[in-house]
Amino acid sequence: MIGEKIRSLRKEASLSQTQLASLLSVSQSTVSMWEKNNNSPEYSTLLKLCDVFGVSSDALTGTTNDKVLTRVPVLGYVRAGIPNEALENILDYEDVYLRQNDPDEYFALRIKGDSMSPRMMDGDIVTVRRTSDFQSGDVCVVLVENSDATVKKVIKKDMGILLMPFNPAYDPLVFTVDEVQKKPVTILGKVTELRAKI
Repeated sequence: MIGEKIRSLRKEASLSQTQLASLLSVSQSTVSMWEKNNNSPEYSTLLKLCDVFGVSSDALTGTTNDKVLTRVPVLGYVRAGIPNEALENILDYEDVYLRQNDPDEYFALRIKGDSMSPRMMDGDIVTVRRTSDFQSGDVCVVLVENSDATVKKVIKKDMGILLMPFNPAYDPLVFTVDEVQKKPVTILGKVTELRAKI
């Protein structure tokens, strides 16, 4: 049931019901009702929950469809373009549910630093689908000037893109369309799941 999943993900993220309610602009009692399966979040709120927890809607609702348990490498860092030979420093492997016939490739990445706290903490693991395609507001793995990759919320603007940290102590990184091409700034993949450390 979705209530149990919300409660489990909330606890993994070390959030109280009140804190989660504040992030979603709902009341604490609403979160409590979800977790008791007395009510279910509306679709728009469900998408916000997915964003907060860094999971897919399938993962949140418990729908696996034709998904199978698959091992993906956990990387210490990634380098430009991430072809197979460019996957560096495999630290471990994570078991995640992926569609059996899904042609996309996945990898996992260990978060470094606190720029994405409190939602993504140092040492947490994110699962990433390799793609250069994204929607404004997606959390992505981004490579800037072929250095180590960073995980940020990516906002599309007419003038270029903003790489937004969740931690308000950090400023967003702003790149014009020209800078995106010249540096370059490359989207390596989209975060599909967050696994918080305990």
